[in-house]
Amino acid sequence: MNQQAQSASATTFHNVMFKNVGEKLHAVDWERAGILYARVALGSAFLSAVAGRFGLWERTFDLKHFAGFLEYAAQVLSFMPGAAIPYLAWTATVCETSLGILLILGLWSRWVSLASAILLAMFGTAMAISFGLKSPMDYSVYSASGAAILLALHAFRQNAKKSQEGKRSS
Repeated sequence: MNQQAQSASATTFHNVMFKNVGEKLHAVDWERAGILYARVALGSAFLSAVAGRFGLWERTFDLKHFAGFLEYAAQVLSFMPGAAIPYLAWTATVCETSLGILLILGLWSRWVSLASAILLAMFGTAMAISFGLKSPMDYSVYSASGAAILLALHAFRQNAKKSQEGKRSS
């Protein structure tokens, strides 16, 4: 086979190969994939934070790690009465665990996403009050809250669309 024939054959293979890949990429429901990615990323971030509080990342499970989290919570919530810190820390832990699991499972998407956005906005605001605006920005807390808002808006839109379709079919 001569050089020109080999080049033409390679070009044809290249065009067919990338055309198929392009068609497959075009056929992917990117909105659905993006929503899934955002849900799993936010849910995993919540669960990772909770795992760290109990030493699970160090392959242990004890409350010594939670004591360290209580100290951090006291710093973040420096404007709150000291007696409220343990209550708020445990409440945040329960909320993050619940929201993390529910986000990953995709259950009650509208309300879970909205609650996640609010929780993250409150955390970011507490960080900004106690440490300055740079801290929540560096840790992308507001970005995560924004992603949760977009998830909530998407879920509310999907619910409204289903409701409209149900009215039409009745």
